[in-house]
Amino acid sequence: MEKTDKKNKKARESVNLMLENDKFSRWLGIELLRLSPGYCKISMTIRNEMLNGFGTAHGGITYSFADSAFAFASNSYGKVSVALDVNMKYPRAVYEGDHLIAEAEEKSKSKKVAMYKILVTNQNNEIVGLFNGTVYRTKKKLLKK
Repeated sequence: MEKTDKKNKKARESVNLMLENDKFSRWLGIELLRLSPGYCKISMTIRNEMLNGFGTAHGGITYSFADSAFAFASNSYGKVSVALDVNMKYPRAVYEGDHLIAEAEEKSKSKKVAMYKILVTNQNNEIVGLFNGTVYRTKKKLLKK
């Protein structure tokens, strides 16, 4: 097996383990579209119970969706990474029925710290969320292997 294949397999096993244990991401209806070390692309659809009192998606839903992409990308190396700092911008409202895509890309990585940019778009490819996050990369392994 090639080195890249092994890394992608480890990334998939790590994220699958996370998804098994992440009831909230499963409640959101997140589907994993693409994954490689330091990168993740996921999708979900906004449901009625995700709306706030104004009839738009609660900001916490969009945030949580982006945060899941951030978690999957940053933990895809098979080591536990935890958030140090995040920020979120909401340039456009999200509505019931909207199909969202979150794409997390690693921008910088050292032994202990990594930075990610997550772009959230709707079905019209309009940006509905901009999320930036920094993680601390622990030595703890996700997988028992």
